Amino acid sequence: MKVGVLLPTFQTSAEPALEAAQRAVDAGLDGVFAYDHLWPMGSPQRPALAPFPVLASIAARHESLVVGPLVARVGLVSTHHLVAAFTTLATVAPGRVIAAIGTGDRLSADENLAYGLPSLDAASRRALLAETAHELSGWMPVWFGAGAPATNALARELGVTVNMWNATVGAVEDQAGEGPVSWAGPVPSPSSRTADLLDDLARAGASWAVLGADLDLGLFREWRASN
Repeated sequence: MKVGVLLPTFQTSAEPALEAAQRAVDAGLDGVFAYDHLWPMGSPQRPALAPFPVLASIAARHESLVVGPLVARVGLVSTHHLVAAFTTLATVAPGRVIAAIGTGDRLSADENLAYGLPSLDAASRRALLAETAHELSGWMPVWFGAGAPATNALARELGVTVNMWNATVGAVEDQAGEGPVSWAGPVPSPSSRTADLLDDLARAGASWAVLGADLDLGLFREWRASN
């Protein structure tokens, strides 16, 4: 199982993310990922960096890292522009981009409203998800942000990975029985449980585990050395 970390991109500067990427390389992590939000969830007064420029800068500096958003939401830009963002990133990091995409949900709906973006129904957003996946499949791995059963079923129909946010190990194991699955979520509390979580996710069949920016890299190094 590969392990990645989310970057600290709810900042006014990219420097914290660039520094975090260097630490990830030094620790032997496999990849770095960035949120795709117009502001941190529930905090519209705070900044949020666009993921693709940050990831491109990191990918150009560190050829060992896989990069990707987690997740890029369909409907914020046209399918054409979203596909172009991924394929442009892939020219900087050929073979090292994961196209993690999602429909968004009620928690992110205020972002669309604030910027005058259309609020599409779930079926329309899933149609955009399928359209984007068709364009990118074959270029790079595609992940769908897990959500409604219909979204997960679409992922299975298209043969893409289901990425589960903060799901239980049992739920990951169930999804792994149906097709490829990855996991993302916060660092467990207490953080000393990180190694146990990674072991459990690997046994459950997750291809990736992506943890929060506060991952204790010393604990990760110990886990990687023993696996």
